[in-house]
Amino acid sequence: MRIRTRAREIALQYLYQIDITHAHTVETLEEFFTHFVDDKDVVPYARELVSGVCDSLVLIDSFIEKASENWKVSRMSTTDRNILRIATYELAYKPDIPYRVAINEAIEMAKRFGSPRFPAFANGVLDKVWSEVSARGSTC
Repeated sequence: MRIRTRAREIALQYLYQIDITHAHTVETLEEFFTHFVDDKDVVPYARELVSGVCDSLVLIDSFIEKASENWKVSRMSTTDRNILRIATYELAYKPDIPYRVAINEAIEMAKRFGSPRFPAFANGVLDKVWSEVSARGSTC
């Protein structure tokens, strides 16, 4: 499995943990990596994703809510919302990642970890997020 793909999965697991425990510090993140990540090559990008999502959570969630008509981020399943958060972070803040790659990686995670109808929903939401982000410029 590619390094960034695996890093996205690790970030998803940690963001899930944050949603459940409401506890996130640099120490808890490093402990998570120490205990649950065997391939240390994935840690730098996973750390960047977690930090980026946490630092920009309000803006990321606003992009998602605007794009997912009649859905609040808080009402989405924990896994689904965090897949969208990772992809939205990449769309908004990682111009070196082609938008199609960010969306396709999210859809693949949605197929593996999300609810049954989530992949199609994620595709629609992330297409709208990309339209909004690209209208604002490559980074927020």
